[in-house]
Amino acid sequence: MKRIVMLASGRGSNFQAVASAIARGMINGRCVGLIVDRRETLAAVRAEEFGIPVFTIDYSGFSTKGEYEEEVISTLRSLAPDLVVLAGYMKILGSSIIREYAGRIINIHPSLLPSFPGLDAQGQALAYGVKISGCTVHFVDEGTDSGPVILQRAVPVLDDDDPGSLAERILLEEHIALPEAVSLFCEDYLRILGRAVIRLDSDLHKERFRSA
Repeated sequence: MKRIVMLASGRGSNFQAVASAIARGMINGRCVGLIVDRRETLAAVRAEEFGIPVFTIDYSGFSTKGEYEEEVISTLRSLAPDLVVLAGYMKILGSSIIREYAGRIINIHPSLLPSFPGLDAQGQALAYGVKISGCTVHFVDEGTDSGPVILQRAVPVLDDDDPGSLAERILLEEHIALPEAVSLFCEDYLRILGRAVIRLDSDLHKERFRSA
């Protein structure tokens, strides 16, 4: 059973989606901790409801980004994760963290990468005029939303969409995609070959999440 640590910054709906999937036995792992970057986040409240330890590392309490990252990596080491999941974590991880956990950090992004990386992906999609958007779960590398893609889920872009309405439609797919990707990792079903991620799961495993 894999040890999972999640990082979040806000309301934690993706955190809750993964935690719920673990509680339902859909993921062969357990969440040994949630790291949040500020106090009184809804993510932390949700973690407490699941009995998951919360580690608050308040970014504003550090003089430099380097000091903050040292505390994050110290906390990660103490928790000894097999997998680190960024579930709405709004800070960019430093190179030292990414290198130490290379191939073991995944992130969820609200666009079909490589299109529209970075902030306001939904606004970028609308400004460009695309007809299809969605979400991407990917391994984290030292670029911005540039790591190998694990899986993607698509949604239509409607004529009357604004960034908020598109974001809400994408978020429903995020709540399926992220738990599925975590499950794939925990079952050792993922292989990274250059930029490609090969899935080794069975049709039964795929169906488990298609019907979630």
